[in-house]
Amino acid sequence: MTSSETFPPYLRADGDDLYLRVHVQPGAKADVISGCHGDALKIRLRARPVDGAANTALSAFLCATLRLKGPQITLVQGESARDKILRIRAAPASVQTQLRKYAESSHPPALNRKN
Repeated sequence: MTSSETFPPYLRADGDDLYLRVHVQPGAKADVISGCHGDALKIRLRARPVDGAANTALSAFLCATLRLKGPQITLVQGESARDKILRIRAAPASVQTQLRKYAESSHPPALNRKN
């Protein structure tokens, strides 16, 4: 990654790691990435915000969507808030590319998306 690269407002690189700002909407009909919400990536989750269930579901959803291993994603900020910051350790270039695409599309690709 070079210093001349621009990132969407929800994504920041720090060495080989990425920091992802998300806005979570729990209790949705499906697990989907639904575009941007201000300077965050909006993610709708079926899980309810009870006993950390939404945080667990968020991590599992991103791991499946980005093809990562669970320990690569950690919650840095926002444990009990809708706005969260996640750290993706040793993120491959493909993850950065995929995350950038969400800023470019009004209908971002999503896992289990219902049309």
